[in-house]
Amino acid sequence: MSTIFFMIGISLLMALGFLSAFIWSMRTGQQDDLYTPSLRMLLDDTPPDEPALLSEKPMTIDSSHRTIQKNSSTAL
Repeated sequence: MSTIFFMIGISLLMALGFLSAFIWSMRTGQQDDLYTPSLRMLLDDTPPDEPALLSEKPMTIDSSHRTIQKNSSTAL
C-alpha cells in the first residue's frame, strides 16, 4: 500500500514539473512559429480550383501606344 502512495506522489511531482516546463516555454516564446510566416508570401490567396474574379474583363494590349488597357465595360 505504501508503494502506491509513493508512486502517486512521484507521478504528481512529475506532472507538476511538466506543467511548469510548459508554462515556462509558453511565456518565453519557445512555442512561437518562426518558419510558417516566411512561407505565407509564397502561397496563393485563392485556391487553384476557384476562379479569381468573374466580373473582371481580360486586358487588351494596344500596340500603337504600347500600353496595356483594361476593358471598362463590366457586366454583373
